[in-house]
Amino acid sequence: NILITLQKRIIMDKIKIIIKNRLTLLTLSAVFILAISSILYSCGINLFSVQDDVKIGQDLDKEIRSSREYPILKGPQEVNDYVSNIGKNIVKSSPLIKYKDVFPYQFTVIHDSVINAFCTPGGFIYVYTGLIKYLGNEAALAGVIGHEIAHAEQRHMTQRLSSYYGASFLLSIVLGNNPNSIAEIMANLFVGLGFLANSRSDEQEADDLSIRYLRSTKYFPGSIVFFFNRIVGEQKLKGNTPGGLDRILSTHPLPQDRVDNAYQQLKELKIKVDTVNNVYREDYLRIQSLIPNY
Repeated sequence: NILITLQKRIIMDKIKIIIKNRLTLLTLSAVFILAISSILYSCGINLFSVQDDVKIGQDLDKEIRSSREYPILKGPQEVNDYVSNIGKNIVKSSPLIKYKDVFPYQFTVIHDSVINAFCTPGGFIYVYTGLIKYLGNEAALAGVIGHEIAHAEQRHMTQRLSSYYGASFLLSIVLGNNPNSIAEIMANLFVGLGFLANSRSDEQEADDLSIRYLRSTKYFPGSIVFFFNRIVGEQKLKGNTPGGLDRILSTHPLPQDRVDNAYQQLKELKIKVDTVNNVYREDYLRIQSLIPNY
C-alpha cells in the first residue's frame, strides 16, 4: 500500500509538471498568436475576395431570414421602403463608396424592440425598429446607416476573419493539428481580446466615413452625433447604461474618445453642429407612428 501510494504521488507530481509546462507553452503561444493576429489586421490583410464578401453576406442573409431571432418586418411596406431609400440614397450620392456597383446593398428592417443595427459582408444592412423608435430624426438614422455602410465598404468582418484564420493557422503549427480543448479556449480568449481592441478602431473609422458619406447627401453630415448624445445623456442622467442599449454597445463600443473623435472630425471638416436644419423630423415621426406594436 505504501509503495502504491508513493507511485501515485510520483505520477501526480509528474502530471503537475507536464500540465504546468503545457500551460506555459499555451500562454506564450497564445500571446504570440495575438501579436501576429493584430499585425495581420493592422496591415489590412484580407484573405477574402470582394466576391467572397457578397457570397458570405448572401448566405448570412438566408440564415437571418429563416431565424426566429430576427423577425423581419412584414409591413407596412412604407417603413421598409423608407429605411431602404435612406440607405440607397447614401450609396448613390457619395463618390467615396467604391463598391456601390459590386455589393448589392440591401437594407432590411427587423421588427424588434432591440436598439441596434448591424452589417454583414457585401452590404447587407439590418436596422431594428427599436432603433428607429429610439432616434429622433431621419438624419440621425442616416448617420447610423452610413456607419454600417462604412463597415461593409472597409470589409471589416472579412478582415477580422482573415486575421482569425491566419492566427489559427499559426496556432495549429505551434500546437499541432489537433490542439486540445485548453489550447482552443486560450486561443479564442486571446484572439477575442485582440478583436475587441480592433473593433473599437473599426467603429471610429466607420464614424469618420459616415460623416464623409453624408456630406454628399441632403442630411447634416455629423448626424451620427445625435445618436451619441442621446446615449451619453441618458447615461449621465441614470448613472448607467440605459435599458435596451446593451446589444448595440456590446457590438459598437462607445468610449468617450470615440465621441470626441466625431466632434474633432466635424471641426477639421469645418462642419458646424446643426440640430435644426437638414434633420427631417416631421416625416420621421410619421414613419415611427406606422411601426406596429411588439
